[in-house]
Amino acid sequence: MQLTVRAWGEGPRSAVLVHGVTSDSGTWHRVAPRLARLGYRCLAVDLPGHGRSPRDGYTLAACADALVESVPAGPDLAIGHSLGGLVLTAAVERLRPRAAVYVDPPWQLGGERDTSDPERFRRVPLQRGGDIARENPRWSAGDVHHVLAARSRWDPDAVAILHDARRHGPLLPSSAAVPSLVLRADGSELVSDADAQRLQAAGFEVRTVPGAGHNVFRDDLEGFLEALDGWVEPSRAPEAQG
Repeated sequence: MQLTVRAWGEGPRSAVLVHGVTSDSGTWHRVAPRLARLGYRCLAVDLPGHGRSPRDGYTLAACADALVESVPAGPDLAIGHSLGGLVLTAAVERLRPRAAVYVDPPWQLGGERDTSDPERFRRVPLQRGGDIARENPRWSAGDVHHVLAARSRWDPDAVAILHDARRHGPLLPSSAAVPSLVLRADGSELVSDADAQRLQAAGFEVRTVPGAGHNVFRDDLEGFLEALDGWVEPSRAPEAQG
């Protein structure tokens, strides 16, 4: 399945960006331009049932297959937020990024600590812009706009992807397939301190963005970018030939 892909930048490095549930590639409207300034060509997908991608393939495996089929293998960087982190986990060994960043991923779906109800996402598109802005005072007006636009295009039946992920049980990786960073929300409900310790033992680096909630880059874009220090670097100008 070919996913809709949005591109920013023309730099020598490449980055693949994967959004969360009910969102789409517009999620990255502030992140991607900043990465593009650092020399990245950013490719952001719309997952199945999201944005302008096909209304089909509502399993975790199908989403991972579609991601691998829709972007070039071997990007310099891959970032997955929330559901996008689950999809990236399932695709990472085939996608083979030089570095992977998982932003507050819900790896414990189906585990003992899983109290989530995927069906609640069916009600999300009913929220109004004013309500979203009041509940998320740190979001930019552009963030609210893109959230509303994405929800208007989201197929509620795509919640089946989360149901499928829960059936697989806890998806906390036992090892890092590529150099990997986990960015947690402050007080994350999805990646606990105990999870962080297990991930570090498995070869992941784990960082927390102070004061940021689950939508880390919407709550604190600068804090999110600072937390990528050492994982995202500006391109260097070619050395002069003598």
